[in-house]
Order: sequence, then structure tokens, then C-alpha cells
Amino acid sequence: MSTDDPKTPLLPIDDRDEPSSSSTFSLQSLVTLKTLYVLLGPILCAIVFLFVKFDGPVTSRNMLGVLAWVFSWWLTEAVPMPITSIAPLFLFPLFGISSADTVAHSYMDDVITLVLGSFILVLAVERYNIHRRLALNITSRFCGEPVNPPLLLLGICATTFFVSMWMHNVASAVMMMPVAAGILHRLPTGSIQSTHVRNFCRAVILGVTYAAPIGGMSTLTGTGVTLILAAMYKGSSPEADSISFNTWFFFGFPLAVLIFFALWAILCSLYLRRGSSQALAPYLDKAHLKRELDLLGPMAFAEKMVLAVFGMMVALWMTRSITEDIPGWGALFHGRAGDGTVSVLMATLLFVIPNKKQKGETLMDWNECKKLPWGIILLLGAGFAIADGVQSSGLANVLSGSLEFLEAVPYLAIAPVVCLVSAIITEFITSNDATATLVLPLLIQMAKTMHVHPLLLMVPGAIGSQLAFMLPTATPSNVVGFMTGHIDIPNMVKTGIPLKIAGVVILSILMPTLGAFVFGTNQGVQ
Repeated sequence: MSTDDPKTPLLPIDDRDEPSSSSTFSLQSLVTLKTLYVLLGPILCAIVFLFVKFDGPVTSRNMLGVLAWVFSWWLTEAVPMPITSIAPLFLFPLFGISSADTVAHSYMDDVITLVLGSFILVLAVERYNIHRRLALNITSRFCGEPVNPPLLLLGICATTFFVSMWMHNVASAVMMMPVAAGILHRLPTGSIQSTHVRNFCRAVILGVTYAAPIGGMSTLTGTGVTLILAAMYKGSSPEADSISFNTWFFFGFPLAVLIFFALWAILCSLYLRRGSSQALAPYLDKAHLKRELDLLGPMAFAEKMVLAVFGMMVALWMTRSITEDIPGWGALFHGRAGDGTVSVLMATLLFVIPNKKQKGETLMDWNECKKLPWGIILLLGAGFAIADGVQSSGLANVLSGSLEFLEAVPYLAIAPVVCLVSAIITEFITSNDATATLVLPLLIQMAKTMHVHPLLLMVPGAIGSQLAFMLPTATPSNVVGFMTGHIDIPNMVKTGIPLKIAGVVILSILMPTLGAFVFGTNQGVQ
């Protein structure tokens, strides 16, 4: 019953003197595995403070303790990864590593703005179903009459590869999996499903699952790993030319294409045996794909404008800095405008251009931005903060001195090992973004000790973290494919092992050859 008496409390007061049995505090309820994982971070940090002694400044020891704290939380997921990612904001000032302002700047780097703008455009593509139209158009051109399973598989995988070049690989897998499932939906299931049909289904799902991260290697924005690589290299070598969108594309695209064709060849050899064409012919034809396209209707004004903005962004990325003789449009701004500037500008246009179909509204609504992956953005910021902290604290010099024994090790022996170690960490322990954040600062110091260009080790370490193809839990895109029910772990292992080996071999060959031309890595660190 309500009352206007001013003495009546706003909230009910429990006058019972005896506590209820349900509210009784239990120490046993606190002793859980999660609690132990939470305490592991501060405990490891304290152990480092008490027992580790360096010849360098005390901040180098403090930085090592902070790394032990943060990395233990990342690996155990005791605290949600986005929350762990903002831990440097209070740990660095607390232990005298750097000021709060300095750390905060790492969370709004040019690379961060590049990610923000790119993801907003991805949301626009999703909103207007452009990805589905693109996928159906490309796939229908590869179907063949009569159906050619290897060619159709190539079309589906190539579409995923292309989409993933411009969108985050997880988003690409999520978008393309319904398209692939729609094609497979016409095939028989259950006991009447032949071996040829079952293997084709496996090949398509595995192809989409793996083509997404491979396509993401092509461009600087395709995956968070390449963005972490670019930012950490910029922080460790400020005097060197940064890795621009254009620079990475000249190396990443050939690398990704070679790994992609290795994937296609592996899938064809394992799952598309002779006789698959006759088994699939009654169920798959161009008419099915054409009906799917007809349901989408003609392209609307909003779709055309989003595509125009997207194309303009890619063109500006590619032409900001072309060659030393042809500086590109970036020279007009004396180098002050970066790829992040372009992304944010193009994203802003989406909130300015009117939507003809809906009067008074623009192409994008701010409510759509609630879907932005802030966890990934915070993880990127943490990676940049850690890279800066390792340098400013003096820990970089300490690590470099402890790795002097690597100076005599030949590069061709250590690069494949670095790539494999990163791949294994991602496969069994943590995500590819977190793996890159863990290993890249150490690889920078290894490169200095070996007197080689940092990118000769950083690129294999970064790309290796994306070669996680064996387990469904290795990356989110693997989970997307595994959840369809068409593949199981033995299928992933059987395909993933040769694909991982092929990726390591291709990268080990391209890095000292094409990489030397694109990145100038033939100039060692003296």
C-alpha cells in the first residue's frame, strides 16, 4: 500500500533480526576454479616482484610483473577479455611504468580509428544484405552446367575469401555460412545421403570456415592480427616507414592467394572424388541460385550508395601512398592523414547521405553501432599499450640481452619455428589476437638480438597465429563452421594439418623473398 507520509521509507526495510539461511555467507562458495584464476594474476605479479632481479631499471621488473598478471587473465579467461584489455590503464600508472595519459593514447591510435570506421561500413553492408547478393552472384558464375563440384567449391570459397578481404574474418564466416547452407539445403540428408554428397557438404563448410581467415590475411583490415602487427611495428620502429594498407596488400594478397589454392587443392583431394558430379547433378543447378537472386529484387539506392562509399574507401586506401616517385594523395596533407582518417571519413558519410526510401533518415542509424565489437577494439588498444610499455620500461633492453644466444641461429631455421609456435598457441591456448599481442613484443627483441629486420620474425609470428585450423575452439570462425553439424573434429584435423604445414612453408619462402622487396627486410638491424 502506498502513502504520502514523508516518514515512509522509499525502499522496504527488513526488520527481521535473524538472517535467512539463503543469505548465510559461505567461504566455500568463494573457493572455485574461477576465483583461483582471478587470484593467479596478482600472485604471479607478486612472485615476479619478490624473486626477479634485473640489472636494468626497476620499471623493467614491474613491467614483467604486469605482463604476468595480464597474460594469465587472458589465457585463463578469469576476467572477460575486454575487461582484461583495459587493465593496463590502471596497472601501468600504479607500478610507475607510464602515466595514465600516455596509456590512454594507445587506445585511440590511428589503427583504432581504422578499425572503427571499417566496422561501421561492415554494419552497413550487413544492414542492406549486400554480402548475400554478392555471394550469390559470384557463386552462380562458378556453378557450371552440368554442375562441376571442384569449380563450385572454388566459387563458394573464393567468394568468402573476397568478402573477408574487406570485412573481419569472423563476420565474413557468419555471413557466408547461411549462403553455403542454403546451397547444401537442396541436397539429401540422413540415411539417403550418399558418400559423395556427404563429402561435398564437408568440403563446402570447411572451405568457408578456412577461407575466411585466409582471406583476412590479404588486407590490413581483414583481421585484428595484421592491425596489431602494424601498430606494434610502428611503436618499436618509429623511424621506419609504417605498414600502410597498400604495403601490406602487396605482400599479404599473394601470400593469402597461395594458401587459398593450397586449401582448395587439399579439399578437392580429400573430399571430391570421381563420381561426385553425377551424384550432385540432380540437386544443384544455376536455376536454384537464380531464384535466390530474384528474391532479393533489384539493387536499391541505399545498396548502391553503400557500395560506392565502400569502393571509395578502398580506392583511397590504395592510393594514399603509392611509391617513392608517386607519393599519392597523402602528400597533400604532409603525411598527417592516415588510413584511419579515410575509414572515419567514409563511415561519417553513411550518417550524412540520405536514404531515399525512408524520408528523413540517412543510410546508417546510430543504433546499428551498438553491434560494434568493442571487445576487439579494446584488445587492440591493450596490445599497443603493452608494446609501448615494454619499450618505455626498459624491459625491451633486458629481453634483448637475454636472447644473445640466438644471434648465431640462421633465420631460415627460426622463422618456421616462430610460425608454428604462434599457430600452436592459438590452437590450444588463446585467440589469434591475444596470441599476436603475447608473442610480437618478444619477437621484436629476438630480431634485434639476431640483427635482422623486425618484420622477418614479426610477420611469421602474426600470420602463424592465424593458421589455427585443427580445433573448433581455436578461432570463432572455426566455431561457426563446426556448429553447422556437417563437420566434426577428425574432419578438421585431417584438413587442418596439411593446410597448416602448407601455410608455414609458403610463408617461410615468401618472407625472405617477396617480403624483402615489399618491406625492405634485407636491411638488417645493426
